[in-house]
Amino acid sequence: MAETREPSGWAVGWAFFAAVMLMISGFFQIIAGIAAIAEDEVFVKGAKWVFQFDVTTWGWIHLVLGILLVLVGAGILTGNLAARIVGVILAGLSAVATFAYLPWYPVWAIVVIAVDVAIIWALTAHGRDVEAVS
Repeated sequence: MAETREPSGWAVGWAFFAAVMLMISGFFQIIAGIAAIAEDEVFVKGAKWVFQFDVTTWGWIHLVLGILLVLVGAGILTGNLAARIVGVILAGLSAVATFAYLPWYPVWAIVVIAVDVAIIWALTAHGRDVEAVS
């Protein structure tokens, strides 16, 4: 006989936290992408040189990534298993990418990595509880 259990309120809360954080991150990525596409040249003044970057490509990457994050977050809110899997992958990629700029923005990078780890934990540890509620 299959054992049924009540879904944990804490678990569902963490999974919804992960979904909402992914969606918020997606909206930020969309805004960054639109800004980069609209203003495609950025000048960076270093110690001795001024570097010029064409950021249109990065803008499109951020825009597409942002749209994916919003869609994945919405999918997680419905209890979709594929959305949870993609959410874990995207949060993992975000943590790795954030680690790359740790020397320049150490506090912000640590916060983002911690949120990514919380998202991964919530999506992997409590997915069945979200499915039970949905």
